Amino acid sequence: MSVNTAHAGKGVLIYAGECIILFCDHVTMEFGGSLPPEMRGSKTGRLYLTSHRFIFNNKDHKDRLQSFAAPFFSLEQVELEQPVFGANYIKGTVNAQPNGGWTGQAKFKLTFKHGGAIEFGQAMLKVASMASRNMQQAGYAPNAPPPYTPPTGTWAQAPPPAYAPPAGGYYGWAPPVNTFPDRPPADGVYMYDAPPPYPGLGFQNGTPAATGFSAADAKAQEAAQSAYYDPSNPKYAYVPPPAYSESPPSYDVATKKTQ
Repeated sequence: MSVNTAHAGKGVLIYAGECIILFCDHVTMEFGGSLPPEMRGSKTGRLYLTSHRFIFNNKDHKDRLQSFAAPFFSLEQVELEQPVFGANYIKGTVNAQPNGGWTGQAKFKLTFKHGGAIEFGQAMLKVASMASRNMQQAGYAPNAPPPYTPPTGTWAQAPPPAYAPPAGGYYGWAPPVNTFPDRPPADGVYMYDAPPPYPGLGFQNGTPAATGFSAADAKAQEAAQSAYYDPSNPKYAYVPPPAYSESPPSYDVATKKTQ
């Protein structure tokens, strides 16, 4: 997770090949724990679910925290809360990325005053499930997330595929666009020339994918069916560690198959 790395002017800044899946305005974000000054207090702004992370952009352009980006591998103990009084919200724990602008761990709370917390949370956990499998396939250790690395390339206004989901969905899963029909303003999405520094959700139907991080369809489909959200217990969900692949055959076994 990194601070003030995912905004450009009044818009969101994403990587080349990263795609915005859901967009929600008027979301309030709060942090708890031992925090740097810029993370203290309540923030209101826009929330983006992308193929690689969730991003919060502050609407108060005078605030010291302008953006907050949390890759899925940095999240723990994510819960979907439905209080009797008050708006639904998502809460959890986020771990700082090395070089991400702060250190340590913090609690976070995302409150959806206009509704949609449960649907957004379910979608976030589903995407995290598929992305975690791609992380494992790419050889990343489950408890050793990559550090934040500032892109060296330039950035410019993003093309429409960066914020328009494919008509066929993602490996059999369709995001809840009926709950979140709005798309980010076309002049409010910017993109680096550089691809994401870690794998995310794979794509199909012509949607761009990050260079070097193609996903195996069968594995992604299996990951899409993983149970991150239990309907019988709607208040709780979690991000399990990625599954490990079967060990490769020994030399003797492999050579026997070729004889």
